[in-house]
Amino acid sequence: MDDKTILNRISELVDEEHRLRSTAQTRESGTEDDRDRLRALEESLDQCWDLLRRRRAARETHGDPDTAGMRPRPEVERYLQ
Repeated sequence: MDDKTILNRISELVDEEHRLRSTAQTRESGTEDDRDRLRALEESLDQCWDLLRRRRAARETHGDPDTAGMRPRPEVERYLQ
């Protein structure tokens, strides 16, 4: 997956997140399915941003960005910043 594809995926996920949050505000609270989907979107966004950062870091250190693969959700979610 190249940087452009990752950025497009991030954009799609953010658009969906905004739609869900907007719908939840209109109904004053989202359904449990909406909350579950939002949580999944947030985790997917974290994965995409993590992959993009690692690809950029590899490029800056003259490494091969294509060797960076998407890490599993639990690994990304436990990462301390």
